[in-house]
Amino acid sequence: MLIIGNGTVLTLGQNNRVLQNGAVLIQDTKIQEVGSTADLLKKFPKAQYIDASGKLIMPGMINSHMHLYSTFARGMDSKSKPPKRFKDILESLWWKLDKLLTLEDVYYSALIPLIDCVKTGTTTIIDHHASPKAVTGSLQIMAKAAEEVGLRAAFCYEVSDRDGEKIAWEGIKENAEFIAACHANPNSRLAGLFGLHASLTLSDKTLERCREAVGSLNTGYHIHVAEGIEDLEDSLAKSGLRVVERLNKFGILGPKTIAAHCVHVNDEEIEILKSTQTQVVHNPESNMGNAVGTAPVLKLLERGVQVGLGTDGYTCDMFESGKAANILQKHAHADPSVGWGEVPQMLYNHNPRIAERLFSGKFGELAPGAWADVIIVDYIPFTPMNETNWSGHLLFGVSGRAVETTVIDGKVRMINRELLGIDEDRIYARSRELAQKLWARL
Repeated sequence: MLIIGNGTVLTLGQNNRVLQNGAVLIQDTKIQEVGSTADLLKKFPKAQYIDASGKLIMPGMINSHMHLYSTFARGMDSKSKPPKRFKDILESLWWKLDKLLTLEDVYYSALIPLIDCVKTGTTTIIDHHASPKAVTGSLQIMAKAAEEVGLRAAFCYEVSDRDGEKIAWEGIKENAEFIAACHANPNSRLAGLFGLHASLTLSDKTLERCREAVGSLNTGYHIHVAEGIEDLEDSLAKSGLRVVERLNKFGILGPKTIAAHCVHVNDEEIEILKSTQTQVVHNPESNMGNAVGTAPVLKLLERGVQVGLGTDGYTCDMFESGKAANILQKHAHADPSVGWGEVPQMLYNHNPRIAERLFSGKFGELAPGAWADVIIVDYIPFTPMNETNWSGHLLFGVSGRAVETTVIDGKVRMINRELLGIDEDRIYARSRELAQKLWARL
């Protein structure tokens, strides 16, 4: 039994409360009670106690679209000419890097950002993986890394035709076997989706094979949708359909499917996304960095599409992603009044709902019965903080690097900025060795 107390408790959720000198009681993997520090300590005097020292206690953050495999690109000196289009970035960087990954590279590429997630208060991620020359076993080795760090994670392998039929089939098999293993050995911190790269690298034949493979697996897909204009142009050229229309024709969309990006979608496609209850994930920093355009987030939300927030591997810090989403919508619409309500809705409401479809249980709130994913943030409000203005406090006052303590599934993973059970120095040293070797192979 664990009590985290003596802080400002922000419960979030449907019955959001801000409790001064509040506390959270954790029993095993779930939250049992939320109340005043004095009351909980009196009722449970033998519980382990973590003193927040007046700082902010809130639910852990969720990243609904992540790429752990991109880790070794940091600091890499590209010899290619500067990209002019999104496809140039794919061909000159990501499709070269992913082909060189070994299973050991995959493991350390996962460990590093998973550690960073703990450090920045992200307790759940939904990842999208690629390693064409090391497909078989890649999802299990990433799951091993997640288990060691203690993060809650969903994994998939991105099936693609860009490396030939044999590797595409390996990807299908890797997805199916990993999902089946997750079902056979239920784990509250592990889930599988069926990964697809994007419409522009998937033939009709492969899409049909993927649909057949999903069969009775009782899962959805995780796919990039209309991220760059090239995806739309390719879909129109080979099918006469826009991207969302083509994917819907093959039965890819649905309430368990995650459609990442959706930058180049029109009104008719938005209606399809809504009618199929497909989940969309916005990735503002990545979209800006790749210069692919601005997703019609406000319109998607207005039409009733569930839109979450991710980072696309750009960062592990979801507070940072929220800040970027806020200012991107203001800039794109030339309207300073937008983004205030929509971004918190994506980050603190829709992301938990997306996680719940994968892992079940209650996410994104400090309430009895919810998963015990809790963070302490080094933030003491210097203006009043209450149920009506909390999002402004988080937007302007909090970043991931201010997280001091991270609890995932009821277990303390970091306390006072010190990771528990993780040899960071050893992991970082080996990661540098592997990255240097990969850069040399490039």
